[in-house]
Amino acid sequence: MEVPPQQHQTNRVVKALLILLNCSLMAIGQIGGPLLVRLYFLHGGKRKWLTAWLLTAAFPLLIFPIAISFTRTRTKAQSTRLFVTPRLLLSCAFIGFLLGFDSYLYTFGMSYLPLSVSSLLSTSQLAFTAFFAFIVVKHKFTHYSVNAVVLMTFGSVMLGLHMNGELPSGESDGKYSLGFFMTLAGAALHGFLMPAVEYTHLKAEVPVTFDLVMQLQFLISLFSTLFCTVGMIINKDFQAIPQEAAEFELGETKYYMILILAAVALQFSVIGSLGVIFCSTSLLGGIVSSLLVPVQQAVAVIVLPESFNAEKGMSLAMCLWGFASYLYGEYKVSRLAMCLWGFASYLYGEYKVSRKKQTRKLQPVEEV
Repeated sequence: MEVPPQQHQTNRVVKALLILLNCSLMAIGQIGGPLLVRLYFLHGGKRKWLTAWLLTAAFPLLIFPIAISFTRTRTKAQSTRLFVTPRLLLSCAFIGFLLGFDSYLYTFGMSYLPLSVSSLLSTSQLAFTAFFAFIVVKHKFTHYSVNAVVLMTFGSVMLGLHMNGELPSGESDGKYSLGFFMTLAGAALHGFLMPAVEYTHLKAEVPVTFDLVMQLQFLISLFSTLFCTVGMIINKDFQAIPQEAAEFELGETKYYMILILAAVALQFSVIGSLGVIFCSTSLLGGIVSSLLVPVQQAVAVIVLPESFNAEKGMSLAMCLWGFASYLYGEYKVSRLAMCLWGFASYLYGEYKVSRKKQTRKLQPVEEV
């Protein structure tokens, strides 16, 4: 069945707006979340499982859009899927547990590294995302996207080779190196998680609607929170929170404010990241995440006591160059696709006209 041009254009506009909305949520979470977590560590916080738990602890916020969506569909007398299939449930549990472990790796590295360094190291997730996207979901690459991946990866490697001047006060080379490699491990695992989520959508065996995606986000965040909760119980973090709040350098009230705001911001990051994958691809999610690094750099240098040296500047330039390369490649591909679509529409129109002419010629002439 042919899609009317007006409906096709409307679908493209809605999809673009959804991508923009999810990218905005990613920006809020990826900029504000790590900043608040770093403030927690700088002013006396020491609980790594607690900060990992914050990544998805605000998942109950998803109950509101899910409930509104369910009410809307019931009002319109439409059927809706309240519960995902057992296969999707198992996939959400697997991805959620990996997400919980990934957040622990990231927060472990963040506890020993300056935010400006850890954020630039996180751009290496793009290389892992590209690799796993090719392996898991058979994503096709252009030389523009390959160029973007290579540039952003080299930017992270450059930071690793020039880290002597970035040691925070009171930390040894060993702790810095441990934080460096834990952050890279977290980037690698995150690079696998994004194509894994996309693969779950492709193999869902049910219509993947926005309502279903919100339910998947809820379940993934739930299992991630459960994983980190077990770590907190083993590490006795719940018992240590009151004492740590009382000894926090900025005060007990600001301690809890930082934790709450960090949880909300990081949940926005998770929602936005999964939403971008639903509306587009996992590779675009990795690209947007890398694009936000320059903003993180500026905020970290302004708000936190961190410097901006030549190595960071070169790494930042490589990230921006790589992102520009990817955008140009997508622009070229979209222009080619629009040309092909227009040509196909023209051929179809000519075919319809010729069929009508042939039908008229074959009709018998009525005798007078």
